[in-house]
Amino acid sequence: MLKRAFVAQDPGRLRLRHATRAVLGIGLAVLACGLAGHSLVGAVTGGLAALLALFTVTDPTVRGQAVTTALLPLAGLPVLALAAVLHDLPVARDLAFLAVMGAGVYARRWGPRGHALGVFAFMAFFVTQFLHTLPEQLPELYSAVLLSLLVASCVRFGLWCYERRLPLTPVPAPAAARGLARATTRQAVQATAGGALALLAGQFLSGERWYWAVGATWWVFVNTTSRGETLVRGFRRVLGTLAGIPVGLLVIAPLHGAALPSAVLVALGVFGIFYTAAVSYTWMMFSVTVVAGTLYGLLGVLDPALLALRLAETGVGALGAMVAVLLVLPVTTHATTDAWIQRALRCVHACTAEAAARLAGSATADPAPRVAELEALLGRVRVSLGPLVHPLSPFRARKARAGQVLALLDLCVRELRGLASVAADPEASHDARLAAACWRVEASVEALTTRVRRHRAASAATAPPPVHIAEPALAHLHSLERALAELAAPLHSSPRAPIVA
Repeated sequence: MLKRAFVAQDPGRLRLRHATRAVLGIGLAVLACGLAGHSLVGAVTGGLAALLALFTVTDPTVRGQAVTTALLPLAGLPVLALAAVLHDLPVARDLAFLAVMGAGVYARRWGPRGHALGVFAFMAFFVTQFLHTLPEQLPELYSAVLLSLLVASCVRFGLWCYERRLPLTPVPAPAAARGLARATTRQAVQATAGGALALLAGQFLSGERWYWAVGATWWVFVNTTSRGETLVRGFRRVLGTLAGIPVGLLVIAPLHGAALPSAVLVALGVFGIFYTAAVSYTWMMFSVTVVAGTLYGLLGVLDPALLALRLAETGVGALGAMVAVLLVLPVTTHATTDAWIQRALRCVHACTAEAAARLAGSATADPAPRVAELEALLGRVRVSLGPLVHPLSPFRARKARAGQVLALLDLCVRELRGLASVAADPEASHDARLAAACWRVEASVEALTTRVRRHRAASAATAPPPVHIAEPALAHLHSLERALAELAAPLHSSPRAPIVA
């Protein structure tokens, strides 16, 4: 797990740059709040606003990121005021918190922007509970949030905007649906139900720190789609929190809120959050626990009992999320995975057609964007299959099947990447065999994606007869045919059946 988090490949050192820029942006935002005369509460609120702006805003273009960042105050400041006004009205406060939670999850239907605004609104309500914000503190907090967002934006879009030099990364849009068939709608209902369970259990454990349970439920739902993803994330959240508790006891508590070492620990925690988020949710939660413990130390309330309570609140929050995804409008892992695989296979079809047209002499055909789209879709397939390939998964047949599907889809991506490279060569010429091979690939994809009887699908995707291949394009297409033929077995047989060679 340590190797995966800290020795994992980092192409272009993007994770390193992302984490370093976050520490710089958040540090400068907190420093600006201090120079502006804000209290510790204002500085913490501003630092959280800067962290969320740098962490949750993930639009595919720099311009889109700037627009989303500018919209964050519109989502967060009214919620901040609502939470402060309802501070002494527990029932109304709890209902409002659940409403914000459900609306924040529902907003994900509008893509990365809706996701970022939903997270910012929820965390605005959460931070008022963390800091016990009162209405008379709102002017200072508004100023701190706006100042911190401005500083973070100057760092992200001015001082160090490395995204301008990166190719555009496609973001797969969720499948269109209506009503309860839409995943975001079902998740909004699930999150609200899970949040209600967590709120009741959290208040039973502590009338003062109950919000940690609701926060745990919320973050378990972030970036998950199926019940399998949610269950695995809940487990990892508890594990990461548990790993962070000893740091609170052995390192943070003895500091007694000393400013300089606490600032260093917060900076290291923030770096860990951003650096490990893409590869290990467990270590990201470890870093979050370190940051939260250090902030409690600065506020002068950190002790072993508080750390134990945080672990318990995290556990009941994760449990609330798990109960909700299992019992309330469940979205199965199989259904989610099947949908992403079908989209990936259709992208294989489109990419092959583009490559064939380019090799036939079309000047407008370009398979490269389709390859990038396929890589993004394969990323979603990996996430959805994550629960099945988890080391603790008890379903051996499904784990083997999932591993085989991922390996074959990886092979498809590699061969299509090679095919696109060959097609980009201006000297590549049309060959009648290319057209035949492309047709066979398209027929294989249609057999895999069409809802036909299992034995028909399997027979339609049988391996092509061996041919002598010399040209690179034909070699890539032949290997692609083989991969698609082998996909028929895991995709068109019972999920519980063992893989047959």
